[in-house]
Amino acid sequence: MKAYISTSFYFILIFLLNPKVFGQTVSPEQIKFVRQGTQRMIFNENQSIKLASLEPDHIIGLSVMHPTKHYLKSQADINFENDNLVFKSEENTETSIWLGGFNPFATYVIDLSSVRGNGELGFEFSDAAHKEQFFIKVGFKDTLLTGVNFRVNNNESIIVDKSVAINIEKEQKLKGKIILQMLGSGLTVFLQNKGLPKVIGQVDFNTYIDLRKKHYLKNFQTNIFLRLNKAEVQIKKAKIEFSTGIGLADIRAITYENGDPYMDQDRLWYTMSIRGRGLPHHLQGVFSMNPTIFDIKLEGVILFDRNDGLLRNEIASHIFYDRNKNAWRGITTGFSAYANPEKEKKQLLAVESKKDPRFGFSIMKAVPFGMIGDIEDPHIIFDEQTNKWRLLACKNNEGYKAIMLESDNWDKGYHQIAGPVSHNSTGTSIQKIGNQRYCFSGSSEHEIFIYTYPHLKKVGNLKMDLAPWDETSGTRVWPNVLQLPDGYPFQYIALMMDRLDYPGQKGPHWSYGAIYLYHGYNP
Repeated sequence: MKAYISTSFYFILIFLLNPKVFGQTVSPEQIKFVRQGTQRMIFNENQSIKLASLEPDHIIGLSVMHPTKHYLKSQADINFENDNLVFKSEENTETSIWLGGFNPFATYVIDLSSVRGNGELGFEFSDAAHKEQFFIKVGFKDTLLTGVNFRVNNNESIIVDKSVAINIEKEQKLKGKIILQMLGSGLTVFLQNKGLPKVIGQVDFNTYIDLRKKHYLKNFQTNIFLRLNKAEVQIKKAKIEFSTGIGLADIRAITYENGDPYMDQDRLWYTMSIRGRGLPHHLQGVFSMNPTIFDIKLEGVILFDRNDGLLRNEIASHIFYDRNKNAWRGITTGFSAYANPEKEKKQLLAVESKKDPRFGFSIMKAVPFGMIGDIEDPHIIFDEQTNKWRLLACKNNEGYKAIMLESDNWDKGYHQIAGPVSHNSTGTSIQKIGNQRYCFSGSSEHEIFIYTYPHLKKVGNLKMDLAPWDETSGTRVWPNVLQLPDGYPFQYIALMMDRLDYPGQKGPHWSYGAIYLYHGYNP
């Protein structure tokens, strides 16, 4: 009997010491995060969202499906051969063939079968009458790449006509895919035959034409452009799509208003910045993932409308679903100001939409609320215990440092209540571990820091097996730690990125990164 009582008492004691009993929690610096997988999405075809395409083996009635315009008296011959669309001319000709609509943040692809002779091919963005035109043209002689040219016309006047070629190698063949990544106020041209797409051209064009104006989304169309002289071009297919770009960063879980992860269809939902070159050359993407596996899926992109005639590619957003107002809301960082720095200042913006912005192409209304300056990486929650809105962000104060702000309203009236912390900060976020909230922050110090909520007192560092950096790479990552509901084979998950830039870009650029999945386990 004494042995039975002792055994029973032992199990009761173990039960009472369980950290989930009576609301006790494990402190986050005790959790061990183990890397599960990594991947770099580079114009990932399986993840693209199709906007338009030209598929020669699916065309019946070319003149109706893809109307053609000839700019010179001599006209190129257009035929089908072996499921390719073939353009051929022995004289100097200029031809545009309609591909689809226009979006200044889409990716445009021509998949070549072959080229020969002398000429150029690429894209023409223009109105229906071809009065206002924007060209990107890749030159060739025989089968070799000769250059990349950028041209803007307005009512038959030439605004700019110049080479934007970079990294052109001697004897480089024009073969494979021409990939044009439009970035709102700039662009990059890639050539992909085998291996990684190689950068062959780039330009910032906002001083010549601002394609972010809603006018161009509504009125411009996309044509494949060819200038041929004793030349032939064979095209396998062409397409317009939203793509994964050359890297993904700024990973932030979509949440409810109280900060709990938003789960739908047994998937977590994230915003990530789809990377181009520097700022403001990125795009706010929306992705989903089953937390038990590593099946990241591009679901949509979001642009932002400040009611000033422009569509803006803000990033580093925190989007949440406010159940009390039945609305999608959030805070984003106004990096689009860098496209026009003489007239605009970087600031945080309050964003809202009644439409679910997770799918396809969405535009959220955006409003400034007085948070002007070098402040970024916002994470907002409603604290039900204090009946206050809390906003964690990074502010540049001799380096980016985490600060906590508070307001009675989600979209105005914030004042600082804690911070700045002493450590460099990036990707600041608030998340519950057990029933207690903590603040997480990446840094430039090869550490992810954990702070108390809301006072930002240092708790410790996140323990990781194989962090997403090494001794030579940048470490200012986004921690993105989440606690999962009961029933999953692990309690915590973290989806992070690295800061390894894409090769071949010229000038300052932030074209990282690969994404890394971690599962977290209690000790």
